[in-house]
Order: sequence, then C-alpha cells, then structure tokens
Amino acid sequence: MDTVHTRTGFRKTEFANGMIKLNDRVLQMHGYAQRTSNEWPAVGMSVPPWLSDYSNQLMVASNGNLVRWMHVTPWKQDVESADRVGLIQAMPAGDSEADVDGRRWEQRVALMRDAVIYNRNNPSILFYEAGNKGISEAHMREMKAIRDQYDPYGGRAAGSREMLNSQVAEYGGEMLYINKSARLPFWAMEYSRDEGLRKYWDNYTAPYHKDGDGPLHKGQDASIYNRNQDSHAIENVQRWYDYWRERPGTGRRVSSGGVNIVFSDTNTHHRGAENYRRSGEVDAMRIPKDGFYAHQVIWDGWVDVEQPRIHIIGHWNYTPATTKAITVVSSADAVELFLNGKSLGKGEQSSRFLFSFRDVSWQAGELRAVGYAADGKKLCETVLKTAGEPVALRLSVKAAPTGWRADGADLALVEVEVIDANGQRNPVALNLVDFKLDGPAEWRGGIAQGENNFILSSSLPVEGGVNRVLLRSATQAGKVRLTATTAGLRSASLEMTTKPVRVDAGLGTQLASEQLPSYLGRGPTPATPSFKASRLAMDIAKVTAGSNADAAAKSFDDDETTAWHSSSVPGEAWIAYELARPATLTEAVFKFTGWRERSYPIRISVDGKLVYEGLTTKSLGYASLPLKAVQGSVVKVELTGIASDSDKAFTLQEVANQKNTDTGAKVVAKGALSIIEAEFYEALH
Repeated sequence: MDTVHTRTGFRKTEFANGMIKLNDRVLQMHGYAQRTSNEWPAVGMSVPPWLSDYSNQLMVASNGNLVRWMHVTPWKQDVESADRVGLIQAMPAGDSEADVDGRRWEQRVALMRDAVIYNRNNPSILFYEAGNKGISEAHMREMKAIRDQYDPYGGRAAGSREMLNSQVAEYGGEMLYINKSARLPFWAMEYSRDEGLRKYWDNYTAPYHKDGDGPLHKGQDASIYNRNQDSHAIENVQRWYDYWRERPGTGRRVSSGGVNIVFSDTNTHHRGAENYRRSGEVDAMRIPKDGFYAHQVIWDGWVDVEQPRIHIIGHWNYTPATTKAITVVSSADAVELFLNGKSLGKGEQSSRFLFSFRDVSWQAGELRAVGYAADGKKLCETVLKTAGEPVALRLSVKAAPTGWRADGADLALVEVEVIDANGQRNPVALNLVDFKLDGPAEWRGGIAQGENNFILSSSLPVEGGVNRVLLRSATQAGKVRLTATTAGLRSASLEMTTKPVRVDAGLGTQLASEQLPSYLGRGPTPATPSFKASRLAMDIAKVTAGSNADAAAKSFDDDETTAWHSSSVPGEAWIAYELARPATLTEAVFKFTGWRERSYPIRISVDGKLVYEGLTTKSLGYASLPLKAVQGSVVKVELTGIASDSDKAFTLQEVANQKNTDTGAKVVAKGALSIIEAEFYEALH
C-alpha cells in the first residue's frame, strides 16, 4: 500500500477596502521579510524540522503574524513549519527584482504553477507573490490565472511588490515607505533595514562600540548599518509607528502594515562593519535582541493594542560614574521609572510607544518601569536587576520534543551563559569559552564577532553573557557529553543521550516532522472588533486650484502614482477642497511629492480662517498636520515660500539601490506645491 498523508487547515479570508480580514476580523500585518534560506551558521538549511519550528515560532513569540519569504519559494519544511506554529506566509515564485520577459518570464510562470500545486494545501499561505518588484498588468493576469486554475478556492490574494495602481493585483505595497489605500490592501514588503550586533549594547558598555561607528559602504555613510542595541530597538519602534499610525480604523484609506527585514542575522550580503548581516531581531543563533522584545510590545494585537506590555531597553550593569538616557517601550499611556524604589518621574512620550528618561545615574539594584492607563490605572510593569560578579558557566539544551534522534542529521542547540552566584545571567560578560565534546555527535559550533566569525571553532566568546552552539547527531545512538570552561569561572557540563532511529534497507521509517506538535497558544479568533475607529474621513465634493486645475483631482484619487503639481508662479501655488458637508476638522493628512526629504511652507485655511501655518513634516509617506478647530466646508492649502530639501531628513536609505529612495522631489520645482494624496478628518465624538 502506498499512503500519502496530507495535513491541511481551514480559515476564511477577505482582501478588500484596503484591509485584510482573517475569519471576519481585520488584521494588520506585522512580521518579517526573511531570506527563504532561513539558514543557521555552519549548517545552512540542513536543519531538522523541529529547529525550523523553533525559529519560526520565535517570530510568533515576538507577536509577528506574517513571514514574507524573499525572492524564491520556500522549501516544504518551512511551509509546513509555519502551519504548525501559526505564522501567515507570503509565498513568492522566483524573481529577478524586475519584471522580465521571454524565457525568463516563462520560467517564473512555470515556477509559480509548480509552487501553487505543491503548497496549496498549506493553510498558512495567504499571499502569492508574483515578483519582488512591480510587474505589468498582463503578467499579473497570467499569475492570477494560475491561482484561479490550480487553487480557485484557497482564499489567497495574488499580487506583487508595488502594484499601487493595478486593476488586476489583489494586494501590493512598496518597500521602505508607507502606502495607503481604500481599495487594495497595501503592506510594506520590507522596512527597517538598519543593522546592529547583539554584542553592542550601547556607548557605555564594553566593547564600547560608538553607535553608528563603522566604515563607509560603497562610498556612502553606513552608520545606520552599525547601530548598537539601544538605537536599533528605538529605530524599530519608530519605523513601525509610521504604519501603525495609518492602521485600520484611522479613516477610509489605511495601511495594512508591513514586514521588518530580516528576523535573524544571516550570512547573506551585508552593509556594515561585519561580514554578515545583523539586521535581525534575533541573532544568527536566534538569541533575542532588544528589538525582539520591543516588537512584543508594539505588535500585541490584531490592529489596536489588546494586551498592554512594557520593556526597558538595555541592561542595568554599569560603573558608578555612568549617566545615560533610558528608553522604555510600552503600549501604556504613561510610564513611570523607579530606581531602587525611588520614582524618577514620568517619561517623555514619542512615536506613541517610546518613553524617554534623560540623564539617569546608575546605581546598583533594581530599575523598574510601570505603565499606566490614561486614568492612572496600573497596566504593566517590568524590572531590570543588576547582576553580580560572574562566578560560573551554565549550559542548557534545546532539542526536538520527541528527543534527539541519532539519524546523522538531527541537531541539539546548546546555550552557554555566564552567571552570578544567584544564577542570574551577567549581561556584560564577554568571556571566551572553550568547549569539549565527547560521544557520538559532531561539533558544528556557533557564531560570534571576530576572525572568521568563529565558524566551527571549538572556542568562542559569549556576547552579552550568552551564546549558543549546535551539535549534530551521529548515526550511532549513545551518550554525548559537552563541557564548557573559561578562565576564572566554574566550568559546566551537560550530558545528553541520542535516540536510536529505525532503518530498513538503508531508509528511515519515520519522517523527522512526524509527531511535532502544533502551537495553539493564540487561541480562536476573537469575536470582538480588532479596532476602534479614531477619526472620521471627510468626502471631497469639489476641487479648484490656482494652476493646473485639470489635474487637481489627482490629489485625492486614491492613487499614489498620480499627483497634482502647481506652477512655480507666485500666487498660483494653491488648491482648495470643498467638503461634502460642513465639518470641524482636526487633522489634514497629506502625501507630498518628495515626502522623505522635502518640507513645504504652507498655510491652511477653512472658510478663510487660518487653521495651520508652518513647514510640513518630512515622513516615510504621510504627514499628519493638526488643525485649529474651525467649522467650515472649504479647505484651502497655499504654498507660502520656497520648499526646502534635505537628503538626510531620514537616515533611512537603501544604499545598495538608490532608486528605491526616489520620492519624486527632483522633478518638482521648489517653488511649486505638489500633492499626491490629501485627506481631511473630523474627530469622533
């Protein structure tokens, strides 16, 4: 008998009105753009299924809900793993970071056909990605036809990066920038490309890496690729805030989120000082960085925050002369900091989730942060404690829930820590640890900053008091003993036993993925709405302009590929919107041409009464301007001077491909006003 077991699942999806629904509940996407290889040091993709589950479930543990595999279809092991751990997938076919034609396009179509057939029973796939860059409408129709032929009832959206004005694609979104739509769901395919080693806490902790210090990359400033953990975590929060601010519930045109690039440090191309990429929220051995915990806070909810959390960025082991800024990440409305029981006051809030405390002088003991609701109710708290002097090493092991198999391929992940007398990890330890392995297992080691990245070395340092190594089983079962030693500290030993594997005529009789459990910790889809509407979008009935009036409607057509430009003649750089009804506006939201590097001096009036005057804010997409409360029906926007440009307004840049940073400023004169999208909002009462 030849038996094939197919494991599948069921869910309901909808992709419309600029939003994504899962089981009838709106979901804003937040997760990671991960290299399809999803590799580990010294073993690459040669990992057992349980280790794929461990890595992918960490994405879920950080409150990510989506993984966008980059560039090529993932292998079946990761596809099935995402099913088990409850991680939504965006599945590409293959790409060349461009639309292609001829035989190259035929190959991509064939690959998508095969990938759809191979993976259509895996319910965690919600998106079929036709390319890592926009494709033509004709090509998008071909890709949709494949979906319709081979997976007509799978509930998956067919789309691609960009596709901002496509009438065929079912989702889209750029990399790096914020897109909004009332039609297709738009989510960012990649954002927050900054890099930083887990080893570098801040400017005050050995090895005293100054934030941003590193060589140029291709002749350009690469400071954002040489961050320390403090600034890297803060950057993650600030970049997500841009998407969260435009979440469902904030109007008719919304953002469906985005994916941070990447989840784990990786041996792919790099832009910083080290010769491997360090933009992960975990390092290459999946040890969390501060950005991991920051994401747990800001991503806790389908759309709006559902469970308040709090995290203090950094550690609390310094010298007595140290005074530094402390940043707390929290979804509470206010945060108070306590040092050894004494209040240091409330933090200065920014980007909704960041609370800053300036000039905090270190004292040994306990640093506690408490989050409060607007009414003063305590919501959450967290504590950092000073660790004592290192006294010993500690080893612990992570292995498959079914045991470590002696099949010549299974791996054990061993963690080594430097601890104090109370068993607390010392977060500033950098000890070089020597390992000795005995028994039927192969040393695969780990990774650390240094010569040859310590790959396969039997000696490697802890970073921040911790590191990990991999051991590969042999085909012979037996006891394996690992010993770790370092100068001046008590050594540690760990004994493990590999389980025999039944082999019949040279073939295994059980797949390594059998009996692996599914993670059901998220529970059923909540019956309550995932967001509360925060403002009301106003309809625009009519528009007039001082110049180029025929194109004025392009400034509110829900199409980010079109724009209205005024002339540069003084007095002609204005546009006026007549609302469908009189309203007391609270906000005007614009996407201006050159949104990242250009500021426009403007004046906004409602029925002739001034409600805003000043320079527009630079952004990664949309600028939200607060308005004085004046009731009226005609909103006039006027340019009052010459726009100013600064390429360094946002340090975000794609130095490998400068075309990705183009926001159109170079084609619009500084004496002209240029609006891509305009929105006006009234407060909900």
